[in-house]
Amino acid sequence: MATLTSASTPNATPDDTHAGPWHEFRTFWREFIATAFRPYRPEQHYMRGPGPAWRAKHNHPSHSR
Repeated sequence: MATLTSASTPNATPDDTHAGPWHEFRTFWREFIATAFRPYRPEQHYMRGPGPAWRAKHNHPSHSR
C-alpha cells in the first residue's frame, strides 16, 4: 500500500501523525470499508459434509475410502 506524505510537515514525529480527533474516525472507516466490501472467498465457507455425530445419529456406518 502506498503511503502519502505531506510536504507541509517535514518535521512531523510519529506521535504528531496520529494526533487529532479525526485519526480514530478515519481508521475506523478505513477498516470498516475494507472488511465490509472485501470479495467473497468461498474457501472460508467450505463445508466437508456430515461428520461422525450425524452418522451416529442416523445409524450410518463411518465413511470409509
